[in-house]
Parts: sequence; C-alpha cells; structure tokens
Amino acid sequence: MSLSCRFVTFRLDDRQYALPLPVVERAIRAVEVTPLPNAPPVVLGVINVHGQVIPVLNVRRRFQLPERAIEPSDWFLLARTARRRAVLVVDASDGVLERASHDVVRSAGILPGLEQFPGVITLDEGLVLIHDLERFLSLDETRALDQALDDSSRASDGR
Repeated sequence: MSLSCRFVTFRLDDRQYALPLPVVERAIRAVEVTPLPNAPPVVLGVINVHGQVIPVLNVRRRFQLPERAIEPSDWFLLARTARRRAVLVVDASDGVLERASHDVVRSAGILPGLEQFPGVITLDEGLVLIHDLERFLSLDETRALDQALDDSSRASDGR
C-alpha cells in the first residue's frame, strides 16, 4: 500500500506550484495590502485577518517571475510556518491535488539548487513544483520582518 500526499496547487502566470496541504489554512480573495516600513523587499506588506496582522509575501519576486500589481481576481493563500502565519499572493488557487508518495520526485535528483522546491509532481499538462514555505525567508529576512512587525506594533500602540 502506497502512502498518499496532498497538496494545494496554485498558479503564477502559466506555471503551477504546490504547498503541502497541512501548511495551508485556506485560500481567500485578495484584499488591499498595507505597506510595512523596513520590511525586507520580499514582503509586500501586511493584512489583518481576524485581528491578527499577517505578512504578505511576494512569491513572484522570490521565484524570479515578472512582478505585477495585485488584482481583485488574485488569491491569497493563508499558510503557516513553524514561526508564523503568512500570506502568499497567487494568480489562482487550483485546489487540492492528491498523489501517491512514490509519484513525488525529489528535486535533488533532478537539478542542484532547487532547495526551495523539495519535490516535483508530473502531470499531463506539465510539472508542479512543490514549495517548502519554511525556506521562503532567509534568516536575515526573518529577522528584518520580525523587527518591522515589532516596530509597527509599537507605533500602533503609541509607544
């Protein structure tokens, strides 16, 4: 018996990506993003989700894709890392994809330098790169984001 893996798939331009289902809380329609001063360039800003301020990450910049403004037709994937909740801006959320674990190809065996993408799923219409959200921010970016969020919180509290 083969174990199965479930992923939330999403699109950026004509490319398809995936996140492991357990890290994704839900997909929501795009909303206005509030800029976050002193945040690393990969952070677009923040949004408020039920009273919690959550950073919005620029997936296009990280994946070296052409940047564009957020459109009302875009989606936000609300996800969780070990350290925090985060939002990824995506063109479309395609839903849940289930594959047997032996159908997921480890990217290390394909091409060096794909650490951000630990695996690949082959579909009839192309490849789906599985993204590791834990590796999205570097240590320096994580520190800068923590500081920017802390500064913003202090400023809103009037401290």
